[in-house]
Amino acid sequence: MTNFSELNISESTLRSLKRMGFEEATPIQEGTIKFAMEGRDVLGQAQTGTGKTAAFGIPLIERIDPKNPAIQALIIAPTRELAIQVSEELYKIGYDKRIKLLSVYGGQDISRQIRALKNKPQIIVGTPGRIQDHINRRTLKLDQVQTLVLDEADEMLNMGFIDDINAILENVPENRQTLLFSATMPPAIRKIASTFMKNPEEVKIKSKEMTVENIEQFFVKAQEREKFDVLTRILNVHQPELAIIFGRTKRRVDELSQALSIRGYVAEGIHGDLSQAKRMSVLRQFKENKIDILVATDVAARGLDISGVTHVYNFDIPQDPESYVHRIGRTGRAGKSGLAVTFVTPREMGYLRIVEETTKKRMTPLRPPSESEALAGQQKVAMEKLVEIVQANELNDYRILANELLEEHNAVDLVAAAIKSMTKEPDDTPVTISEERPLPARRERSGGGGRGRGGDSRGGRRDFGRGGRSGGGARRDGGRRDGRREGGRKDGDRRRSSSPRRRED
Repeated sequence: MTNFSELNISESTLRSLKRMGFEEATPIQEGTIKFAMEGRDVLGQAQTGTGKTAAFGIPLIERIDPKNPAIQALIIAPTRELAIQVSEELYKIGYDKRIKLLSVYGGQDISRQIRALKNKPQIIVGTPGRIQDHINRRTLKLDQVQTLVLDEADEMLNMGFIDDINAILENVPENRQTLLFSATMPPAIRKIASTFMKNPEEVKIKSKEMTVENIEQFFVKAQEREKFDVLTRILNVHQPELAIIFGRTKRRVDELSQALSIRGYVAEGIHGDLSQAKRMSVLRQFKENKIDILVATDVAARGLDISGVTHVYNFDIPQDPESYVHRIGRTGRAGKSGLAVTFVTPREMGYLRIVEETTKKRMTPLRPPSESEALAGQQKVAMEKLVEIVQANELNDYRILANELLEEHNAVDLVAAAIKSMTKEPDDTPVTISEERPLPARRERSGGGGRGRGGDSRGGRRDFGRGGRSGGGARRDGGRRDGRREGGRKDGDRRRSSSPRRRED
């Protein structure tokens, strides 16, 4: 990898990168910075977690004149969560240049944004609907924009933002620099590039770099009605430090988070129908380890800066392979390992093959633990925890009470009681999880080896995986795909697209 100091970056930006812990550029950063610093348009293909924000953020910050109070750069992102994350990272990169930055998105009081715009920010990060709303109100002037960034262009296309983007581009100078990033490059994205970009340089991560090599991937074959009980038994064995469970719809997320809470897990749900304040509150608690399990629709799969996630569980298999990559990419970050478990019904086994082709990695069949195995796993974790406490040798304040107990009770019985008190006993509290229709069986892609779509042709099954706390280290809502999106437009965001999907900024 190339060191940032070799990329003709100013000292002030290098200082910021050093504070952020950045030393070597990732492939997408190296390629993008090289061309963007020369003023070239760049078409970048990169997944979440590859460092693309810094890839476009560094050359963008380098071009900003801190003495010019006009808006000089515009970044368009598909979701409020991604807009916030991008804003935070750009603020850190441009800290030493004292650049003014503002994020604008739906769900936030627009009058507050209007007041903030009067402070003359030099960089605007926003969602398409809210940017267009400010343009219509004449509160946002883009006539001096030098750099335009379209982040996660394929997601904006899927969400029906193309008309908003076209309208925004009419208000941006033609002689601007354009940087477009997309996880995939379908024909529609190529068309946008040919229409709005000038001979762009393509920066594409090699396929081996787009895989998820640091993540152990398993699948559990189970009937829909069995999935929740299997999930809880796996959780009792894995004991994840921080886990995300993905559900397909907002109803699914609400039911799962409630059911987990009933069973004694510290879990909260997040989806597009929650208020912005509630979503940010839940995410903050999750980042601070006050919540062990985050249950989410695909709103959390893209763009959110969540570190430390050790396990990802796909309670419902996602409806497109790319979303699967984004989901499991929440773990196994920064060179650390992670674990992902995907639940599939027998009818969805054929679709599982398509997902494997996308990740270029076969998933290992996982045999879910029985109730007795789950309890044994819990007891082992409790025992290891007791040993850790003893080895820490910080028990002086407890020895007097311990001796009093030993005068009245057998030592083995006391240790057994301690293990029991730290063990989550199997819980069969009735819960309600509505059954959802599984994804329809799909035909294999060409080259699929002629495998049928019914069962698993592989030999051997992996046992129920790692016990104890394993896998260490460490957006826009996926919702329905039947022509509707979760959530509605917020605070003045106007629907301008002919797409049948509903959108939420």
